[in-house]
Formats: sequence, structure tokens, C-alpha cells
Amino acid sequence: MTAYVVVEIQVHDPELYEQYKPIAANSIELYGGRYLARGGETELLEGDASPGRIVILEFPDAATARRWYRSAEYAEALKIRERASVGRLIVVEGLA
Repeated sequence: MTAYVVVEIQVHDPELYEQYKPIAANSIELYGGRYLARGGETELLEGDASPGRIVILEFPDAATARRWYRSAEYAEALKIRERASVGRLIVVEGLA
């Protein structure tokens, strides 16, 4: 079943974050993932916390998404992202 990784990020070092992007993109592709949304314009429709940068990834299944996140291929990118930003990553399974 397809799974999605929903990411909300507040970037505090944009220059360093630019180094993260290509490394992350390559690792996502290696695990059969793809970007569905990547930092486009957002609009708060409900709630009280304006979103930061939103990224939505699609993977073949939740297990693959978890393997990607914990992979050696993503580890370098993760270290950079953690220095350049703060955020949340959530895995959600799609509909059958």
C-alpha cells in the first residue's frame, strides 16, 4: 500500500539547507520515492499555527519509507537538515 511522508520544516539556515536538497533527493529516488510537493506556497485554512515549508513524499509502502529515513544514504542529508532546520516528519499509509 502506498505511503506518504509529510514533512513540515522551519529552515533557519537556508544556505546550509540548499546542500541538503540534492543529497536527500538522491536518497529518496534510491528507495523508490518521489516528491509530490516540495516547498510550494501554503495557505492556512484552519487552525492556529501557520505551516512552514511543507514537503510530501510518496513511497511504495510504509516499510520502504521507514527504511529510507533510517538508511545510510539519507544519514548524511539528515545531519545537514538537523543543523539547518527544525521540523516534523510523519509517515501515513495511503488508501487501499
